[in-house]
Amino acid sequence: MKIGLASDHRGFKLKGSLIEFLKEKGVSVIDYGTYSLEPCDYPDYAYSLAKAVKTRKIDRGVLICYTGIGSCIAANKVKGVRAGLVYNLGTAGLARKHNKTNIIVLGAGFIKFVLAKKIVRRWLESEFEGGRHLRRLRKIRKIEEEESV
Repeated sequence: MKIGLASDHRGFKLKGSLIEFLKEKGVSVIDYGTYSLEPCDYPDYAYSLAKAVKTRKIDRGVLICYTGIGSCIAANKVKGVRAGLVYNLGTAGLARKHNKTNIIVLGAGFIKFVLAKKIVRRWLESEFEGGRHLRRLRKIRKIEEEESV
């Protein structure tokens, strides 16, 4: 599995720690920036990562900004992306099991590294349950197609 990570300057440190954690676990990782603490705009990096998910250059992605909210909004503008703002272990598992998210978004201002690595691990290990959730994903896809997001 190939995982992409991206952040703005407020998520830069957490992103770096998560990249090292994932590499230690043998996960193939691609860093989509930012590459410094210099102030930057989160939509640039969210879009870059979301496009990589859409085109299947990577299997899944992790986005990080201060709250996670803006990056989540930006990523979800890309057709085929299902980004979910995740803030604890419960939402990490359900984001995958119920919503088949292909990107999770973390708020570096509110989630410390110890929790972030548990969240990422839970999300990566969780599988989509299908069933009633598949029906709901089809409805989301229909909305996406009608609205040309």
